[in-house]
Amino acid sequence: MMTRRNTTKIGAILGAGALVFTLASCATDDAPAGPDDNGTAPGAAGTITLGFIPSWTDGLSTAYLLENQLTKLGYNVEMQTLTEAGVLYTALAGGDVDIYPSAWPELTHAEYMTEYEGQIEDLGAYYQGAKLTIAVPSYTDIDSLEDLTGNADMFDGQIIGIEPGAGLTAQTENVMMPEYDLTDDYDLVTSSTGAMLAELRSKMNNEEDVAVTLWRPFWAYGEFDLKDLADPKGAMGDPEALHFLGTAGFADEFPEAAEFIAGIALDDEAYASLEDTVVNQYGEGEEAEAVAAWLADNPGAFETQID
Repeated sequence: MMTRRNTTKIGAILGAGALVFTLASCATDDAPAGPDDNGTAPGAAGTITLGFIPSWTDGLSTAYLLENQLTKLGYNVEMQTLTEAGVLYTALAGGDVDIYPSAWPELTHAEYMTEYEGQIEDLGAYYQGAKLTIAVPSYTDIDSLEDLTGNADMFDGQIIGIEPGAGLTAQTENVMMPEYDLTDDYDLVTSSTGAMLAELRSKMNNEEDVAVTLWRPFWAYGEFDLKDLADPKGAMGDPEALHFLGTAGFADEFPEAAEFIAGIALDDEAYASLEDTVVNQYGEGEEAEAVAAWLADNPGAFETQID
């Protein structure tokens, strides 16, 4: 059997690094005590660790989807929750996390893919057409990123962003804002996805103008009446796919899991209903129940689905 684990643990990596994050590690409690419906003893196929950022609900939803399905294949699934993309990629490259269940490697996270070339393997794309955006309320009287120029007072000179280490943050600050000559008139306010959504909700409740960094697909588009600002210069980047990534050697060590994961492909309707079920219909603490309900309501949603 090949040796794949890097013995450097996430805590040591972070102690030496400059990123600030919160790490919560827990083994899942949802696996049945006896053999599952397929007759496979829980954990018999090995242990797989999923690393994800809960506030990025694409990864939250697909992490619990994988937990459900990989457990049925006989794997013991453990969860690692983090708050920074850089830490997550470091852990994935080092083997402390086996899978990142919703990566944007083609553009948004391309920097990390270059940094850790050879230490991460692509397990397949599960969704096509993801997009980084700048959005405003539908009542806001501008329609293009070009219209932000000269209108900083409408937005208190701020674009409300998410986590500082996010690829969306880098694209907005380093590409979009200079391209549209916004750097002198606007500050990109970063904190967390939750803080961005709270500010968005507060502004819209008061019918005030606000510009936020967003992405598609994301459940907020169903929750809030928003419009994306047109991007005639293409500064927010082209559409890309959402991928499952594994630490190097994953497919060799867990071939059945890799084959199963490669068979997951969700269309717009399936993805939207999965995220809505996990985030809105059930909510925090009920993700496993949400995925089980979604699978029951969507038989055959993807090629390798296990009932």
